[in-house]
Amino acid sequence: MLLRNNIPLTYTFGKIKKEILFVIAYSIAIVVLYQNFHITRISIPVAVPALLGTIISLLLAFRSNQAYDRWWEARIIWGAITNDSRTFSRQILSFVENPYQLEEVEIFKRRMIKRQIAWCVALSEGLRGFSPSKGLARFLDSHDLHTVKKQKNVTLSLLEMQGMDLRKALNEGWINKYQQIELDKTLTALCNHMGGSERIKNTIFPVTYSKYINMSIHLFIVLLPFGLIEIFGYMEIPLVVAIATFFLLVEKMAVHLQDPFENKPTDTPTTTICRNIERDLCQMMNDYELFEDRPQTEAAPIGSYYIL
Repeated sequence: MLLRNNIPLTYTFGKIKKEILFVIAYSIAIVVLYQNFHITRISIPVAVPALLGTIISLLLAFRSNQAYDRWWEARIIWGAITNDSRTFSRQILSFVENPYQLEEVEIFKRRMIKRQIAWCVALSEGLRGFSPSKGLARFLDSHDLHTVKKQKNVTLSLLEMQGMDLRKALNEGWINKYQQIELDKTLTALCNHMGGSERIKNTIFPVTYSKYINMSIHLFIVLLPFGLIEIFGYMEIPLVVAIATFFLLVEKMAVHLQDPFENKPTDTPTTTICRNIERDLCQMMNDYELFEDRPQTEAAPIGSYYIL
């Protein structure tokens, strides 16, 4: 995910450098052959590539819009996860009480809130293809950690633990039925957010749609020099490169945005969101040491910004 806004041009154009090198070589070859060999003097009306370019522009606009919708939906889901995590922690702190078991109740509250942080971290790691149990030892006790490591779906297991502990709190008289219902609604909302994230992760953008647009762009680039060479001569080279770069960059942007949980710089910033959730929930518990002792996340430098 991006942590800074100043993305270097080397990174941006590095994504299409192979295609640009091909376009440069192809444009030079066409203009050299056209100027020196009469047999290769083939030209087409500029209206032909212009019409094709217009059609491709419309298709790219639609594709980019659909890709951004997927990215934005993922961001909305994780914004809701932040809100519901705060809500769940606030409900735990304000609902659960027993004046005769103060110490046990406080331990229970901390366990529930720390488990919620662990749930967010596990969901983030799992969506990005890492081990969901990575880094959970800081938030879970030995019993919970041992239990989730045996499960295939760690996030679902953590939600199940939360539900079981809510039933225990109800049986112990720490919360009443109405409070238990409200807490269960919040857990249900968190489960829905998890399902929404998994739906975006597991739903593949139509491959044939992407393939056809990519083929159309390459056909357009192949035809473009023949439509410009009679008018511009050698100046056709920078024009073709500039136009091809625009189309290729827009296509690459859509490709990156369509999958927001693939551990790319354009991903939904789930690591930063989890860090903010941890900070807020630790503040609610008055446990600043837990957040301050958080180990630094390894970052890979790319130019003047970092991805996590």
